[in-house]
Amino acid sequence: MLDILLFIGAGILIVLGILGAVLPGLPGAPFSYIGLLMIHFTEKIQYSTKLLVILFLLVVVVQVLDYVVPAWCTKKFGGSKWGIYGSIIGLVFGMFIPPYGFIIGPFAGALIGEMLSGRETNVALKAGFGSFVGLIASTGAKLAVGLVFAGYYIVAIFEAFSK
Repeated sequence: MLDILLFIGAGILIVLGILGAVLPGLPGAPFSYIGLLMIHFTEKIQYSTKLLVILFLLVVVVQVLDYVVPAWCTKKFGGSKWGIYGSIIGLVFGMFIPPYGFIIGPFAGALIGEMLSGRETNVALKAGFGSFVGLIASTGAKLAVGLVFAGYYIVAIFEAFSK
């Protein structure tokens, strides 16, 4: 009975993990990882320590990249430090303006930062677009991790209940 409750709880966390990849404020990858840990503590599924460490490191990398990639892309698209800082500030403030603030925030922050630094509008728009590209890339990475974890969950269900 405990195994079934662990599988149900894990399933909920896996779904929250996938939702957290696209919704701000939900730590998607950590939720999914905790879900896999719950499965690991059942009597039916045992993941290796090596796999659990690798997946944990993947979660850490994705969480860090979620904040770094929009700023990095802002720079790659010609943004200055003002645009990079604006992108980060916009990302943070955007999380508090659902549902579109997390999309508009980094773009607006980079754009405003560049404009405050005295750069031309077309350069500022390009930097803002770079932060948007970075946000889409980091969201894609979080979604990919969530789907990989969901795959582990589905395989575990088949392995556990087909015996």
